[in-house]
Amino acid sequence: MPAPLLTIPSTPDLPERADAVIIGGGIIGVCAAYYLVRQGLSVALLEKGRIGAEQSSRNWGWCRQQNRDARELPLSTKSLELWEEISAELGEDLGFRRCGLFYLSDDQAELDGWARWRDFAVTQGVTTHMLSAAEATERGAMTGKPWLGGVFSPTDGIADPSRAAPLIAKGVIKHGGSIHQYCAARGIETEAGRVSGVITEKGVIKTPQVVLAGGAWASSFCRQLGIRFPQASVRQSILSVMPGAKGLPDTLHTAEVTVTRRGDGGYTLATSGRACLDPTPQQFRFSKHFLPMFAKRWQLLSPGDLQGWQFGHETCRKWALDRPTPMERVRILDPHPSERILREILARARRLLPALGSVPVQTSWAGYIDSTPDGVPVIDEPENLPGFLLAAGFSGHGFGVGPGAGRLIADMVTGQTPFVEHRQYRLARLNKGAWGKVSEF
Repeated sequence: MPAPLLTIPSTPDLPERADAVIIGGGIIGVCAAYYLVRQGLSVALLEKGRIGAEQSSRNWGWCRQQNRDARELPLSTKSLELWEEISAELGEDLGFRRCGLFYLSDDQAELDGWARWRDFAVTQGVTTHMLSAAEATERGAMTGKPWLGGVFSPTDGIADPSRAAPLIAKGVIKHGGSIHQYCAARGIETEAGRVSGVITEKGVIKTPQVVLAGGAWASSFCRQLGIRFPQASVRQSILSVMPGAKGLPDTLHTAEVTVTRRGDGGYTLATSGRACLDPTPQQFRFSKHFLPMFAKRWQLLSPGDLQGWQFGHETCRKWALDRPTPMERVRILDPHPSERILREILARARRLLPALGSVPVQTSWAGYIDSTPDGVPVIDEPENLPGFLLAAGFSGHGFGVGPGAGRLIADMVTGQTPFVEHRQYRLARLNKGAWGKVSEF
């Protein structure tokens, strides 16, 4: 069944014009719309299904700096600040809190990697505490076993995936923007070689600026525009248990299982990196780009099924603008989770944390995590289409860095000086051999 998600109403009428149109109502899209409308632009956000219904509501809810790629760390740090600001500005509970993130390990190589990241983090003003065996065992007493070591990042935290994107979208409306659910964008109109409008299933919106924050759909949409964007997705399965477990931390990551306290007092359970690789036309098209990543993570990936092919989000076909597109046939990507992986996650969690032993399962779901070959997003305006900005490929990190990415997008669109150098997010890097560098963290 789908992950839990707050429902919000749409704006009744599609505008004829807007200063900017956002395609995609996940956390990246709504944050970009929020900061653009706060800067005084008229903004329309288009979502083919429901706000936040795909990966933005299907993740763990972690908002972390810990173990971020150096290129992403500035987005992460800024986002933690902005999560707090947005909550205060909206007067809404996004579920954000700096509860700290807690990691335990019995693998010396993994601990050495965390220590190297700690040494780098110090140079960036980020606080991370390495834990000795005694400290890790004491903090991890709920597991009932000794640990070789661990790490605690006290300024990191979590937010609520079931509420964050919808509530920020309400903030867009509050500040004069419009939100259009069940309204798919089919294509882009151009005049004199630059963006002049967006063709939707309900009509055309004239605009000089488009932001594509389409998540797992982004590459197939780019293909319609003659833009080559290497992207692939994996299907991750997650479950949650009912409230009732006592003595567990808000967050805990181990190689066996990752545990996150939910807003209702239950826990989300997952295994980091454990996913199914569903074959799709796009997987084959970009296979050589992703070989380094898949080679590094092959032990965590399982052969998938034909769900990805059937959904059509990674199609290589061109679609007509006057007929329904794959996005209208599949409004929300809601894949079936792997029952085998769910059983494995639950068994691991109950074995590691005895307090979960008698707590019943609440629900389970799956989601497609879209990725770039190097695990770092693209936030860039392709050279061949002025007025079009691509923001996608967040590689499972988009929820936590959503506010920072939205702020960066708004700065780029309005011509303000960005708070972070954005050259590392350029699309061209993925088509010039840079794909071979896979993020260590």
